[in-house]
Amino acid sequence: MLGNSSSSSSPNCTLCSQDFAGGVCKILLMVFLIVAISLGNVVSLLVFLCVKQFRSPQGYLKASLALTDFIIGVIVVPYSVYREVNRLAYGVEQEPAESGELACYIIGPIFAGSTFVSITTIFLLSVERSIAVLKPLHKKAVITKRRTLWLILLTWALSYCMAVIPMLASSDITQQYNSCSNLCTYEFPANKPPQSHWNIMLLYPVFDFSLLGSTLIINVVTFAALHQYCKIRKQLGVELQSGSQLSFLDINAAKTIGILTFAFAAAFSPIAVFVVGSVMGYKWCHFSFYAFWILTSNSCWNVAIYSIWDPKFRLGVRELFGKKVLKSVSQGPSHSMEVNSTSMAGVVVLKDMFCMDNT
Repeated sequence: MLGNSSSSSSPNCTLCSQDFAGGVCKILLMVFLIVAISLGNVVSLLVFLCVKQFRSPQGYLKASLALTDFIIGVIVVPYSVYREVNRLAYGVEQEPAESGELACYIIGPIFAGSTFVSITTIFLLSVERSIAVLKPLHKKAVITKRRTLWLILLTWALSYCMAVIPMLASSDITQQYNSCSNLCTYEFPANKPPQSHWNIMLLYPVFDFSLLGSTLIINVVTFAALHQYCKIRKQLGVELQSGSQLSFLDINAAKTIGILTFAFAAAFSPIAVFVVGSVMGYKWCHFSFYAFWILTSNSCWNVAIYSIWDPKFRLGVRELFGKKVLKSVSQGPSHSMEVNSTSMAGVVVLKDMFCMDNT
């Protein structure tokens, strides 16, 4: 009997150990993402808001993108770590159902809204670069700081409104912590066939892919114009008229936005497939984990893309954290005004953004 008992319990012990090891790996991945997303986007925010050369419409849009990524790193992912640690420590969900559901009704829309903010901001960045490349003479007149600020505020408001529309449209659609994806996601009633009103969830992939498709088309047009510009300049062997010149930084900025677009499209595509499959009644547990966390990891890709492809960003990081700042701090009182101006840069940025001029 002892022999039979030990042999029958051995597979269960093996499964338990594998589940525990898998849970630990997931938690380590989440903790790594928290650190990478938080630190990377804090650096991006400091560069875009505190370095004077980035106080431009493009800089404000990139700061908006960094802020929404930062929110995912400090709110969405830590809650997943908390739930997974609870599961591993106690073996069951220890959080009361009502408390967990309330938390997901807050965190779930934050995750969805942040995704919409990201894709819309990338679209606006692509439009800004396209105007800068195709109509350089009209750029300062069309793209102003005030207009950019209002577009950013409108983007955030509409994105978070869209995130709660499914729950307002149907009482069957709720927010729950999904043990497969390890995130708070939209959920349909269990053991219930798909209903026609659930199709509202299909609006999300339609909206996202329409915006992504438009963004990709804009980037293709921009790159075609850049290629033609470089070709003409090479053939002539001289600089073009001053009004139509494009700087090296303008060209690199356009390339950086194009890479951001392709990276987000690659990260979002699995989620779109998963949403369509869920509405059709499919349950893809393992696939949902990879789909959602590929999208979540995109929040730490942007700073890496800036660091590799944008020399202006690298210069901004060096200006903010490099030898000049260290030297000014070490020299003491004689440079106190310079240090104070750096520490108060956020106030200056807010004043600059709300100023009444149209620069």
